[in-house]
Amino acid sequence: MRTLARMGSLPVAVAVLTAITALYYVLVAFGNITDYQTNQAFVDHVLEMDTTFQDPDVMWRRISSNVIVNIVYVGIIIWEILIAAVLIIALVHWLMGNHARGRRLSTLGWTMVFVLFLGGFVTVGGEWFQMWQSQNWNGLTAAMQNFTIAGIGMVLANLPSGTPLNNGDAAPEADR
Repeated sequence: MRTLARMGSLPVAVAVLTAITALYYVLVAFGNITDYQTNQAFVDHVLEMDTTFQDPDVMWRRISSNVIVNIVYVGIIIWEILIAAVLIIALVHWLMGNHARGRRLSTLGWTMVFVLFLGGFVTVGGEWFQMWQSQNWNGLTAAMQNFTIAGIGMVLANLPSGTPLNNGDAAPEADR
């Protein structure tokens, strides 16, 4: 029964969310590498601003350089790989019982998600490059989905988990 209680603990739930999020970013990076052109076109259209309202007051922001588009896209892929790596390392620490380090690394990984999606997609893509105006190349919903998952993970990872177990023992301090 004690094992079953541990399986339902907050650290296990956070470890599972860390694992799923790490797998997600492995698959996203893999997809972006193996199907480079599909999402490179997304970055190209967002930076080019060719499907926005074409307001002359903001069109000076557009970037039409293929070199810059590719640098931005490769940077996104590298960042996704780094997110996956940090979350995989966090998962290893969760599995080894080093919850304090697992928590810090999971928090770092999800903060990196915030940087990419809230900073890069919502702020830079959505507002600076007016991505919200595009019918075809608007990634704000997906960005908010990623931001939400990371936010939930971060909140869960940083909640105290020192609830009493069946025998009345409190969880170790490292779990809090």
